[in-house]
Amino acid sequence: MSLFIDLLPLIVLLLVVFALLRLFAFLRRDRRPVLLIDGSNVMHWCDGTPSLTPVQEVVRVVAAAGFRPGVIFDANVGYKLVGRYRDDRHMARALGLPEDQVLVVPKGEPADRTLLAAARDMGARIVTNDRYRDWAESHPEIATPGQLIRGGWREGAVWLDMPPG
Repeated sequence: MSLFIDLLPLIVLLLVVFALLRLFAFLRRDRRPVLLIDGSNVMHWCDGTPSLTPVQEVVRVVAAAGFRPGVIFDANVGYKLVGRYRDDRHMARALGLPEDQVLVVPKGEPADRTLLAAARDMGARIVTNDRYRDWAESHPEIATPGQLIRGGWREGAVWLDMPPG
């Protein structure tokens, strides 16, 4: 019994530390609504040549509008941009985003399927000029006005046809 009493202050301290860590994690959690970006589509917006510039600008505009951007790329994004494979970590660093907000799909897996499934699961809209006609039957939500946000590159800047909220 005396050992328990001796350890009681340490146990209480550990419980308090644990509670504070959970509170800080909760407060830091990003509660902005997610808006997904079809990175493999958006990277061609400047002049049809693959570039991260339009993706970086869409990330900036989306974040400034109060959304948490998530970017999904086809597996070949690195080859198109720099001539070699690039994973989530590399692409996240290039975009200035945390790694958990960027996904490069595995080789052989259609990015469209992953993007549409993620949007459905998160209740998120998608920035893209793709109409996903091949996926319309399995993802009828893409026909909902505002679900797919069109955009482009004009006079050195990105524009988005983004309705509020």
